[in-house]
Amino acid sequence: MLSGSPIGGPQGPDNRGGHVLVAGDFEAVFLPAEGMLGASLRHRGVEFLRRIDDIDTAAASGATIGIPLLHPWANRLATSHFCAAGRTVDIDLGSPLLHRDENGLLIHGVPWSRLAWTVTEATQNRLAARLGWTDERLLAVFPFEHDVALTATLNPDGLVLETTLTAHAAGAVPVSFGFHPYFGLPGLPRPQWRLELPAMQRLTLDKYGIPTGQAEPFDGFDSELGELQFDDGFALPHEQASFSLAGAGCHICVDLLAGYRYAQIFAPRDKAYAALEPMTAPTNALTSGHGLPLVPPGGAFRAAFRIRIETE
Repeated sequence: MLSGSPIGGPQGPDNRGGHVLVAGDFEAVFLPAEGMLGASLRHRGVEFLRRIDDIDTAAASGATIGIPLLHPWANRLATSHFCAAGRTVDIDLGSPLLHRDENGLLIHGVPWSRLAWTVTEATQNRLAARLGWTDERLLAVFPFEHDVALTATLNPDGLVLETTLTAHAAGAVPVSFGFHPYFGLPGLPRPQWRLELPAMQRLTLDKYGIPTGQAEPFDGFDSELGELQFDDGFALPHEQASFSLAGAGCHICVDLLAGYRYAQIFAPRDKAYAALEPMTAPTNALTSGHGLPLVPPGGAFRAAFRIRIETE
């Protein structure tokens, strides 16, 4: 369990402070005071995000829901000791900001509910916010000073999320963030959801979900899920790729536009959701160094993806 208020500002159910964006048939809700979480994405009044029924419980437990930014690392770390950007890092395992998976591995960086962002722009269809990574509690988890800017723009054809990480002059910053959007198709049993994935390289994972450094060709997938399940990491041949979920006259598409060379597909057999996850680096990149981008002092790294939803 997590305790305390988000770093950067007060928080509680009465201070949720959601911003509603509207464009055409779309409506989206983001929570700047709680990690810039995407808490709702509706098209013609129908909700397409999942695991958002009890935000309070998820915030207290550190669970991922809706559209969370996973920062400063997405998915798991094999160890709390690593070398990156010329520095030796020992994560403070006593920090209350850490979250662990069922095997005790650190996962998803600092939970969304513990990070309060500062709004820098808010219009009818656009919300921009900034997070400064300079607090000593944050640096005990990830000792690289930087700023993160996240802009959500809702257009009549969908939602664009653009993230820019800017390193401070003190040193380079490794980049390993990602998003974990949970989607569902209304009124259709999960086995009848049709998943479409492009040709990629499937990363070989150990029993803890950590890449071994090996990969194999993946020719793509275009079929109903049925009883299949996914919890797989992939390396993309280039930055631009699309993943989709369709059925019952609905089509959800995640388009990777820039900065994302990896992805995780998570579709457990016994859950009515699927996560199509853009990632800037593979799982465990901070400790393995594999596929890990570095931002030079004063430099910036930009990543963007779009969610399109079409209904008949």
